[in-house]
Amino acid sequence: MDDTLKLLTAAAVALLVGLAVGWAVRAAAVRHKHSREQAFFGLPAGSECVLVTHRDSSSAHWSIPRPDALALLGLAGVIESCGAHPEVAPHDTGLQGFGARTEFCVGDPTAHRRLAAHLANLLPGVAVHPGDESGAGRGTFTIGGSTYRVEPGAVEYVLLARLRAGEGDRPVFLAAGQRPVTHRAAVNHLVRNRARLARKHGAEGQFCLLLKVVNSQAYGPDVVELVADVSKAATTAAEPKGHRAAA
Repeated sequence: MDDTLKLLTAAAVALLVGLAVGWAVRAAAVRHKHSREQAFFGLPAGSECVLVTHRDSSSAHWSIPRPDALALLGLAGVIESCGAHPEVAPHDTGLQGFGARTEFCVGDPTAHRRLAAHLANLLPGVAVHPGDESGAGRGTFTIGGSTYRVEPGAVEYVLLARLRAGEGDRPVFLAAGQRPVTHRAAVNHLVRNRARLARKHGAEGQFCLLLKVVNSQAYGPDVVELVADVSKAATTAAEPKGHRAAA
């Protein structure tokens, strides 16, 4: 009877030790994942970030267009999880340079001043067509000699980038799309794939992804395809040459 009791006691102790070790390992893994996410977004606990978006031209007061508001809501959970404090600012308000705090810049680069400035300075290999007098061709991307034209409601493109520049060490995230639905699609892609992107690029890495939003007329921002990682072409100033249309 004593031997049986000893065996049961030893088994119970071993079970408790195993549970404790398992809990400790799991807690360490959660902490590591959280720390990696904070480093990827440049959002340590207590830090500040800025979300820069369009003004709603239909409103007499400063407000955010609905598609961009929904895109920013997608980031809210990540920012809160990291323990950071966000500020929302319109694109045409004078802001400090970049690098001092994480920035999320979302919008149409043909109308978003700060986003256009970031593209010119940080992604010199990307050209965004302003459109002709009738508006035809507006928002067309040219990257590395390939042209990506919008087909409203059917095929629309957006650039999702994480870049580092300026005097500080905080990243700037860009979601530069051809139509409002693409901005939300890019942010959703970033949020859904943040763990994979953090593993791949780390806290110091930069990337620029070209995404395609498929049939937004039917599916909204939910069907997104990765066209290519265009980081090298986008960050290299384009040389004057003929452009070829994308297949």
